[in-house]
Amino acid sequence: MNLQADDIRSGAPDGAPIPKSDLDAIVVRFAGDSGDGVQLLGSQFSQETALVGNSLATFPDFPAEIRAPTGTTYGVSAFQINFGSRPIKTAGDQPDVLVALNPAALMVNYKGLRKGGLVILDAGAFKDKDIKRAGFAVDPRTDGTLKEFRVMEIDISAQALEVAKPFGVSQKEALRTKNLWVLGLVSWMYDRELKSTMEYIARKFGAEDPIGKANLAALNAGHAYGETHELSGDVAPVSMPSVKVEPGTYRLVSGAESLAWGLAAGAQLAGLEMVLASYPITPSSPILHILARMKQYGVTTFQAEDEIAACCAAIGASYGGKLGVTASSGPGIALKTEAIGLAIGTELPLVVVNTQRGGPSTGLPTKTEQSDLFIAVFGRNADAPMPVIASRSPCDCFEVAIEAVRLATKYMTPVMLLSDGYIANAAEPWRIPSMADYAPFKVEFRKDPEGFHPFVRDEKTLARAWAIPGTPGLMHRIGGIERDYNSGNISYDAANHQKMTDTRAAKINNIADDIPEQSVEIGEAKGKLAVVGWGSTFGPINRAVANMRAKGHDVSHIHIRHIWPLPRNLGALLKSYEKVLVAEMNNGQMLQLLRGQYLVDAKGLLKVSGQPLKISEVEDAIRAQLASA
Repeated sequence: MNLQADDIRSGAPDGAPIPKSDLDAIVVRFAGDSGDGVQLLGSQFSQETALVGNSLATFPDFPAEIRAPTGTTYGVSAFQINFGSRPIKTAGDQPDVLVALNPAALMVNYKGLRKGGLVILDAGAFKDKDIKRAGFAVDPRTDGTLKEFRVMEIDISAQALEVAKPFGVSQKEALRTKNLWVLGLVSWMYDRELKSTMEYIARKFGAEDPIGKANLAALNAGHAYGETHELSGDVAPVSMPSVKVEPGTYRLVSGAESLAWGLAAGAQLAGLEMVLASYPITPSSPILHILARMKQYGVTTFQAEDEIAACCAAIGASYGGKLGVTASSGPGIALKTEAIGLAIGTELPLVVVNTQRGGPSTGLPTKTEQSDLFIAVFGRNADAPMPVIASRSPCDCFEVAIEAVRLATKYMTPVMLLSDGYIANAAEPWRIPSMADYAPFKVEFRKDPEGFHPFVRDEKTLARAWAIPGTPGLMHRIGGIERDYNSGNISYDAANHQKMTDTRAAKINNIADDIPEQSVEIGEAKGKLAVVGWGSTFGPINRAVANMRAKGHDVSHIHIRHIWPLPRNLGALLKSYEKVLVAEMNNGQMLQLLRGQYLVDAKGLLKVSGQPLKISEVEDAIRAQLASA
């Protein structure tokens, strides 16, 4: 059987279709103009795929421009899905199928398609002016540009216009239904039921709305086209068995959804109401949108006028006995740093969610990156340590968010939770957990006035007392100026500042005793090579290491969740390998951190392109490391 390592074909020569009986996974990429509804097309196909029990991972790839000129490469929106009858861990390296709804979408995406892959084109969009606007000198359908692929041309635009005629909608509204037409066709190709999409259309438009009727007709027409036009054998319907999974209730979840729900669950486990104070920024904004709909769970949301105001409002909420949370992305985190320092100085619990994106400054707002590790660990004035943890996948965001709340409330400290644009927007099936399986970590507020001052500390955790303002006998003040260790009053004493600085550092360092030791994801706890990753590089590293081990190579995968403090055993674990390769989507931030902490001669696989790490890139780096002296 020819297996696919998420997206790397091994059984078919370049330019040849793979027999359908040999398929256990396939990668499809939809692409079009930002007004073509590509994200809706992809998300609905993902929903259909999840409902038939296939494993899947998605990669929504948004344009950075709010509304780029129609037909330009700047405005191309894409959605990639990898699905199959075996566990899927990435959205795939190379698409097997590319649906391009205009020439610009083809220009941006065709070079990434697997040789022998299928290109489905909307022939109605290939006008001379659109071809030139996309950057093609001549029509790519006729000059050999696509000679390495199988090409299916359908005038999808004309099909959509024809189907919409009976409903009296405008030409513009009719053309907007072509994404549903494509969904119908692709659903036929992969034997998907249309029921969930039909229900979505009914909910969105209502039973009698003409636009809703036109969209429903387009969906059915695309499906019927596949059935009635006797398409060639290599695009006949493909059925994939469902994946055997742990019994339970599953739903498709994005990283932003999982993270928001994890924060709410963590607040419940802590026995606290939550206040999210945030400012809109891509790709963090969905967290605000999601939590704004969860008032019934004790969640209050506040959209502030700017980033520092949002962070300060969250700190104020924590001072008042709530769980303060603030969320942003790269540039917004930079703006919050002074306020985060205030939370460190006042020693109040605060969860800071950083959904990383390409930078610096505005950078690449809709593209993914892991380049905020340094600002998370070190990016504040003075010696101001705080815990940092990172999620590895959409589903993992739920667990990591709960852990962030636990650490923040137990140690009276801000915690930074690192996600990124890929994790936030990607989706995968998630087994909905039972909250009965999670141990509560109820917060105990200080109520006894005897011997109280705001920096009375727990002897074990060094966390200071948390007293709600208005509690009888517990009047106190805190602020940004240094406090006296023994009274909490303002102090400029040199020896006191040394003691407070050392105490704050010790409190954070001791968290290493309250987190799991570092484990090995795949492979042995010693050997020739360890590939180390963190965050969203988990999927490609894990699959690449598994592939290389299957070929007999001595390589292991280590993935770090607790970034700061690092696990106690990590240094010894890394030194048990002859070589260490750190794979990350930045210019070597974790690489430098591990070198500095443990003096290991680690090497880097460093990618800063705005696109996720590929399995093939990790495999090539593993080969290079194992081959070097």
